[in-house]
Amino acid sequence: MTTIEHPGDDRSLNRRQAILGGAFLLTAGTAVARVPSHNIDLLGDRKLDKLIPQKIGAWEFYSKSGLVVPPADQLKDALYSQLLTRVYVAPDALPIMLLMAQSGGQTGVLQVHRPEYCYPASGFTLMGRSVLPVSLPGSRLEATAITAAADDRTEQLLYWTRVGEDMPLTWARQRWSVARANLKGDIPDAVLVRVSALTPDRDAGMATLTRFVQAMFAAVPSDVRRFLDIDAR
Repeated sequence: MTTIEHPGDDRSLNRRQAILGGAFLLTAGTAVARVPSHNIDLLGDRKLDKLIPQKIGAWEFYSKSGLVVPPADQLKDALYSQLLTRVYVAPDALPIMLLMAQSGGQTGVLQVHRPEYCYPASGFTLMGRSVLPVSLPGSRLEATAITAAADDRTEQLLYWTRVGEDMPLTWARQRWSVARANLKGDIPDAVLVRVSALTPDRDAGMATLTRFVQAMFAAVPSDVRRFLDIDAR
């Protein structure tokens, strides 16, 4: 005789619980398997303040202030490993403002320091966004060039980001670089490098910024160059 299991039958209930329990375990196992656990940190415990020279080409360190940075209320919840801000001066060249934001584990701080984010928050209008190739020994760095204008200040900017082993040119690509690394089980480090100069002359400003970037890469050892640009030699 066939036994019919009613909804309140203990055997039916136990069977459903076993099936649901197995499904939950499978889901949990899949989630754990996809949680990134391999940290990629090209900088380690080294400090940017020690790695980036105070003399770069014809430029020498002058001050740590004067740069456009996000308002304090936008930074209070940001987690980042290191932030370097410097102004460099040279006898016969425009002063250069350098900002480096580094994240040992990708947290989003690089979005906070992207010019598209912090300059408008400080009252600037951005214009003329383009990709500017910078020739380096054995490689070419593709940086983003932008002009930022306010009532009493026009600034030419050149910046780039490295996320793990990628050099994304946009915020969307930066997010994809993080996601792709996470899917491989990696937690990528990241760095944003921004150089800028106060001048309304875009061509002159970009030429000066290019020379400074080239001098900076020449002034640091190869492992620091790879930290700044994964393709650098």
